[in-house]
Amino acid sequence: MSWSVERLEWADAPLGEIALPKKTMRFRSGFGSGLSRRPGDPPGTVWAVGDRGPNIKVKTAILLYGLDRLEPLRGEDGAKIMPRLDLGPAIAELNVAGDRVEIVRSLRIADSRGRPVSGLPVPGGAHMRCEPAFDLDGNPLPPDPSGLDTEGLAALADGGFWVSDEFGPSLVRLDSDGKVLKRLVPEGLDLAGAAYPVAASLPALASRRQLNRGFEAIALSPDGRWLFLAFQSPLAHPDEAAHAQGRHVRLWRLDSDTGEVAAQYLYPLDPPETFRRDRAKAPLERSDLKVSEICCVDADSLLVLERGSETTKIYKVTLAGDLELAPEHLDPATRPTVEEISAGEGGFGLPSLGKRLLFSSDDAPEVGADLEGMAILSPSELLLVNDNDFGVEGTETGFWRVRFHQPLLA
Repeated sequence: MSWSVERLEWADAPLGEIALPKKTMRFRSGFGSGLSRRPGDPPGTVWAVGDRGPNIKVKTAILLYGLDRLEPLRGEDGAKIMPRLDLGPAIAELNVAGDRVEIVRSLRIADSRGRPVSGLPVPGGAHMRCEPAFDLDGNPLPPDPSGLDTEGLAALADGGFWVSDEFGPSLVRLDSDGKVLKRLVPEGLDLAGAAYPVAASLPALASRRQLNRGFEAIALSPDGRWLFLAFQSPLAHPDEAAHAQGRHVRLWRLDSDTGEVAAQYLYPLDPPETFRRDRAKAPLERSDLKVSEICCVDADSLLVLERGSETTKIYKVTLAGDLELAPEHLDPATRPTVEEISAGEGGFGLPSLGKRLLFSSDDAPEVGADLEGMAILSPSELLLVNDNDFGVEGTETGFWRVRFHQPLLA
């Protein structure tokens, strides 16, 4: 399919700075984790979500900012430095007008009492590992049972939203003002003390997500009946080795009212060697591949954004009934697990989705890295956005409009 690409004008809002030993850390607004449009939105209206807030890996903080005092944390698996806890999960209403993207308003995600929700990790435990968080001095930050790492967004016809969260992983229902109405988490996860209603109603299997690789991609069917949800990566089920070598990502179809899983599918990841821009920059492993966004074409078809870091591919998939996994593959006790089968060198033996390539940024050098958001602007146009991580590593947000020469939704 042929297409053309245009970068749209946009400017991140400055959010302050902190002087550090090697250089100043500057913060910018970040709304590139997920995009969505709701039925009935005026042309050009797009909703965007940002993630937990500014965070940076320990080794990167030492290298870029000279924070040698963080050296003792190098061995902390998954540790993140969180320098500005006041900057947290938020939604923005955007308007695409001509060759520009403009912000209309922003909504800070809030708890039941209207207080901003933090981006701190939830408490871990025997049920689930959770990454540790530290401040700029290396002091541990306490977990927060209300904390969210919002990575995906589905705008609803009633004005509210579903957002996907990597921490729980969880699904969070918001009202039109961004207030949490309920949070759905995996069975066995206790978020006692959360400042809003929590229901442990999702399959316990979801807790087997790889650290920091929970729910990322989410989309609503055009009729509002179904919610589609994809894990970012293969599960660490039964262990991290299965995640590291797995070739398939689980994708769920849920009832949009109850959050009950109605069907499970497997999305096959491309071989790492086919991500040319990534391979030209550094070695790329299976565990580096991610599904970061999905868009609903109709009740049975999705667009899937699959990426490394530099390379992004967009595929169209059809969710045929004969491709559903058997119900036992939602049970954590089933052996071998989907991920063990997927990681094996023999034949796969389970149904998986076929996919058709629509776009690859390997063929569009003008498109940036770390694309996480995608929305359908029209039957022949997509809007893509990268995650700037609130500017802590100097990255700016970029929006790109991809125009297809044939109707995308056909």
